[in-house]
Amino acid sequence: MHPRFLIVGAGFSGTVLAHQLLEQMDAQIEIWDERPHIGGNCHTSRDEQTGIMFHHYGPHIFHTDRKEIWDYINRFTELKPYVHRVKAMHNGQAYTLPINLSTINQFFGKAFTPETARQKLDILADHQITEPANFEEQALAFIGEELYKAFFYGYTKKQWGCLPSELPASILKRIPVRFNYDDNYHSSPYTGIPFDGYSSIMQKMIDHPSIHLHLEKKFQPETDMEGFDHIFYTGPLDAFFNYRHGRLGYRTVTFETHYAMGDHQGLAQMNYCDESVPYTRIVEHKHFTPWEQHAQTVYVKEFSKETEGTDIPFYPKRLAADKQKLLLYRKEAEAQNTVSFLGRLATYRYTDMHQVIGEALQFTRNFTDAWKANGSLPVFSNTETAT
Repeated sequence: MHPRFLIVGAGFSGTVLAHQLLEQMDAQIEIWDERPHIGGNCHTSRDEQTGIMFHHYGPHIFHTDRKEIWDYINRFTELKPYVHRVKAMHNGQAYTLPINLSTINQFFGKAFTPETARQKLDILADHQITEPANFEEQALAFIGEELYKAFFYGYTKKQWGCLPSELPASILKRIPVRFNYDDNYHSSPYTGIPFDGYSSIMQKMIDHPSIHLHLEKKFQPETDMEGFDHIFYTGPLDAFFNYRHGRLGYRTVTFETHYAMGDHQGLAQMNYCDESVPYTRIVEHKHFTPWEQHAQTVYVKEFSKETEGTDIPFYPKRLAADKQKLLLYRKEAEAQNTVSFLGRLATYRYTDMHQVIGEALQFTRNFTDAWKANGSLPVFSNTETAT
């Protein structure tokens, strides 16, 4: 008899998993998602008023340095070439992000060469900080106080709801500094936007007679564990255990949508670095599809807040107290013998789409190998330590 699997969550982790399970074994699969759509926070659809492809939970640009993941996604869509350019508004001026030679020259009113720009930042950097203990120290040791205060201090306070000195240094490592005029936000060799959106990719992945999708169906661990040979859970890890060790810290995002004629800001993303501006950024969606033409535009102001109640979690904070709770939840999860946990929420990490997809592909291989060998089934798609 074919095994019966339940996948909780219809984002990339769940849909890649479902697709790959059926490529590697015979099974009957149910996918439950409590939202009225597939795609998780990558959900896209055409805006009814403008016809523009709309990223409902903030912008997503697919980028990877792994050709096998690029090729895998291109099985389900055409990834159109796209260069993501970001500007940062500070004191009424728009600067280029990531910080590059253009940003440095504009900010200091100079015409530095790559070498003299390096020398300038070396003078500004706080060399007394040899082992940065937090976000602020990482920034000061890297770019100095002036650039840090202009582009990161206020934005970070708004984004994370705490002082940058309370955040881990690792967050800043996602933001490079370049000593040339390259203004492509991503440096990955493979970068693009799906021609027909992200939700269409995931719909094609699960378009199979052995996959049964149920939307607006919430998984309740207390009552829904029976009747399946194995459950794959991609929701919030703390929610699975009814928050018995306390809630893991997340930031969520609220959106204020506006419509206008023409072009609102000239590019897809404008960050607002000053604390005096309540929103973190404005995203204008028509610029994600430069191959399309639209007379109208739709743009969204994003506001960051602490996740509470029924809010959708976006960014894991992973403060020291969160990591201690995480280890407690993982210990309980390891005791489960019919449940596996994968994806951003179930592993409590900030991961990009290509990382989520790559991890789901590898996890499926590990799981099917163990299943066919009657071996020990993997519980998590990653490892975790207290550091």
